Amino acid sequence: MTATDPTFMGKVSAVSGASITVKLAESLASGMAIIAGHVYRVGQVGSFVRIPLGYQDLFGVVSEVGAAAAPQTVAPLEVETGRWMKVELAGEAIGDRFERGLSQHPNIGDSVHIVTEADLRRIYGGEEENQVAIGTLSSAENIEVRLSLDALVTRHSAVLGSTGSGKSTTVASLLRSVVGHGADGGAPGARILLLDIHGEYSAALGDVARVYSATPQPGEHALYVPYWALEAGELLEFIAGQLSDNHLIAFTDKIQELKEKRLVASGLPGLDPLSLTVDSPVPFSLKKLWYDLIDFETTTFTGTQRDQPAREAFGNAATLEAPTYTPHGLGSAGPFINSAQKGIRRPLNLLRSRLLDRRFDFMLHPGPWEPDLNGHAEQDLDILLEGWLGHDKPITILDLSGVPSIVLVRLIGSILRIVYDALYWAREKTEGGILRPLLIVMEEAHRYVSPDSGDLASDVVKRIAKEGRKYGVGAMLVSQRPAEIDETILSQCGTLIALRLSNPTDRNRVKGALPDNLSGLMDLLPVLRTGEAIVAGEAARLPVRCRIFLPPSDRRPRSADPAVSEAWRVRRVAEGYDRVVASWRAQRTTAVAQPVIINRAAVTDETQQESNNDT
Repeated sequence: MTATDPTFMGKVSAVSGASITVKLAESLASGMAIIAGHVYRVGQVGSFVRIPLGYQDLFGVVSEVGAAAAPQTVAPLEVETGRWMKVELAGEAIGDRFERGLSQHPNIGDSVHIVTEADLRRIYGGEEENQVAIGTLSSAENIEVRLSLDALVTRHSAVLGSTGSGKSTTVASLLRSVVGHGADGGAPGARILLLDIHGEYSAALGDVARVYSATPQPGEHALYVPYWALEAGELLEFIAGQLSDNHLIAFTDKIQELKEKRLVASGLPGLDPLSLTVDSPVPFSLKKLWYDLIDFETTTFTGTQRDQPAREAFGNAATLEAPTYTPHGLGSAGPFINSAQKGIRRPLNLLRSRLLDRRFDFMLHPGPWEPDLNGHAEQDLDILLEGWLGHDKPITILDLSGVPSIVLVRLIGSILRIVYDALYWAREKTEGGILRPLLIVMEEAHRYVSPDSGDLASDVVKRIAKEGRKYGVGAMLVSQRPAEIDETILSQCGTLIALRLSNPTDRNRVKGALPDNLSGLMDLLPVLRTGEAIVAGEAARLPVRCRIFLPPSDRRPRSADPAVSEAWRVRRVAEGYDRVVASWRAQRTTAVAQPVIINRAAVTDETQQESNNDT
């Protein structure tokens, strides 16, 4: 290769590990080159270069251009010219087969060339079955960028970007690329669980997803998370508040007792009564729990032995009516208080309040999964898991926008634990994650996986990040604040899709998590266009600046910015704030203040003729 080759850029002047320094040729008089009718920008940060080595070509990414990229041993006069470039080597190609990694390094004086469109097709043009197209190269929009689906799921991934950078649209586009557009291509047998915190994705993915919501709209399913499938500690912290050790023992002993009675009444498949624990997912009644404990706490006794309950009314566990007893007397006259009571009146009052609060019905009154007073539920967890993971559509959306914030993080942790434990123990079965992997997409991940959160959600996500690969459970974290995500979790994300990030702390966290030495490329994060991303890591053949496919206008998440100027140009019309208050009180966006009553009657030939005569 000589300087007469139009792709020639310069020669290798220094090699240090995977980094090389290139001295640009004097023949490059401008920053552009015209090759086979195509115009190429030369020496752009983030662009690719090719280094021929016999039958083999090395490929690298430009990370720095200018005097700062010059070696320290170069004479000052040469440094001042600024004709230097630093390149991070990333992969090699023999023929048309490209692989990441290096089997050899270049030597001093080897020629460096512009990567042309033909070279890019060698890298990204393959249409292998395990690859999905997610967008196009920013530098060559007719070249598709493809990701390895296997690495994207099993090695975990993260979609990171500031508010307004196109994060939700990118996620919707990625998932649609994975499952296929309509009936063409893709992976129609995929299994994806999307935790939708803001209710954005129902409109974007409704045609390929089943939607579950705490406040379901027409066409959506009701979201239920049975409380008895939660760990006892997490459940009690929500329904009874912070408990001392003695109070916690009082509750857990009663829960264990109720679960044992349920098993004695009728066994459950796979559960040996001797292996039952307080955390075993066995149905029991919270109402029965409350009634038995409040009965024990309020009992008074009469009689010489102080063993005769002074009960006045039995109350009703089903309606949360407490039993009443004759108040205890002073001195030796009686009635006498129960000396064995645990002093848990206050947490029991909170439990009753939670059971009466309709906002928590999706968890504490979970429809067909709510046990009766004897612990028998109409449906078991197999129906729940089949609804979430076993239906005929590739995506399940759990719309959590109607969930009260006080319970949101705890609910997310409970959902993740139920799903992960089920697939963990089913790893030898066809429904398990090994034979049918699952991708869990976690929106607003920084809300529940921060370093200091210490909640159930954070613990389960850490477990998925560390062990999920072995059991076929992959994670995709979506966040606008990478700095608030636990470093252990982010470091386990093998693929990073970084959109525009303005905050320097967030950018530094992304740089630290990158598997490639691409600090120069990451400096482009503040100037990326909306919907443009830097993709790096295990699933990408080379780190690349990419324009993500834009979904059709009717298939985009409900996360667009309001059209302020357009809305404010229109004269204000009559408004009804009674509807606003109605939605606020109902905790439902579709609530109305005055129901619309429409009288409908069947249309006959006679009524149609009369209508025509009237007109």
